[in-house]
Amino acid sequence: MLMSNTDRAARLHFMANGFRVLSPGDHVVCASSGARIPLDDLRYWSVARQEAYATAALATAAMSG
Repeated sequence: MLMSNTDRAARLHFMANGFRVLSPGDHVVCASSGARIPLDDLRYWSVARQEAYATAALATAAMSG
């Protein structure tokens, strides 16, 4: 039987120019808002904090405070 990654959070390792999937899934959770971010839409993260962010504004706020 095939396992589906639908409705499952992925575990990622964030790097400067991308990310590596450690555990498969279809989304990650924003560290600031708790929103689900589909992997295809993931654009903002912190390498130092290893956190994903839903928007540029949330990423900027998290990194400046």
